[in-house]
Amino acid sequence: MTNPTTWPFSITVVIPAHNETHTIARVIAGVKAVVPAAEIIVVDDASRDDTADKAEEAGATVIRRPHNVGNGAGVKTGVRAARGEVVVILDADGQHNPADMPTLLKYIGQYDMVIGERTRAGQQNTIRWLGNTILNKLGSYLIEMDMRDLTSGFRAMRRSVMLEFVHLLPNKMSWPTTSALAFGKSGYHVRFEPITVAPRVTGKSAQKLLRNGFRFTGIILRITTLFAPMRVFFPVSVMMLMLGLLSFCISYFYTDAGRLYIPNSAVMLFVGAVVIFMFGLLAEQIAGLRFARREQSESR
Repeated sequence: MTNPTTWPFSITVVIPAHNETHTIARVIAGVKAVVPAAEIIVVDDASRDDTADKAEEAGATVIRRPHNVGNGAGVKTGVRAARGEVVVILDADGQHNPADMPTLLKYIGQYDMVIGERTRAGQQNTIRWLGNTILNKLGSYLIEMDMRDLTSGFRAMRRSVMLEFVHLLPNKMSWPTTSALAFGKSGYHVRFEPITVAPRVTGKSAQKLLRNGFRFTGIILRITTLFAPMRVFFPVSVMMLMLGLLSFCISYFYTDAGRLYIPNSAVMLFVGAVVIFMFGLLAEQIAGLRFARREQSESR
């Protein structure tokens, strides 16, 4: 294992927590054993137990949120408060092994974000693994980069880069998906590194498969619209155009054989294809302006 005192950057470990009184002290102790010089911030999301007190007793800096907003909100609060150049996010429930942090941290520099990639066994059940696999495939297509575990919350990242996108992150569980796609689509380097994940032994997961599946898909489409709109608009436009041609062919060869007549369905599909394509071009120009402004600010 890499000596934790040799890291060429300062480290902050952010642990969002909600009702994790049974595990939080053990997680903090594990972090201290691996990166003793790291700043440790526990963001308590209005826990109903003594999670915050246990975290303080274990030696962490605790930020107490007065309202339960969500895991993503805790991550955003912790990233903004962090003083380290590199931020590591891990769960408070004990599923993430702090001993895996050096595995992620050793790639920071060459990469801007290193994500702990879970095995199939580390994703609780087959249905959740299948759902995450579909999301990974969709995300990989949309941003043209291999995304092997978009929903893993155990990751290390450069804080300065994360701050560029922190305003885009949702307050709930979808922040890992959003941040990974934002990094990748903006040209930053993202790496997936295999880790081991322990089964959750206390409490109950807040994840709801169907609801979060739709939410994650919406997040993917929203981020892609922000950074690469034509990856969404162009295929939809082409599909509508092909459906319009199909409607016209059915009318010409079958329902109104030999008569040059464009049915209303074909007209609507043709017009819709043009409108969606033009919206895509407009969104692409807006995304380009966003990149131009960021590059100008960095060059100053």
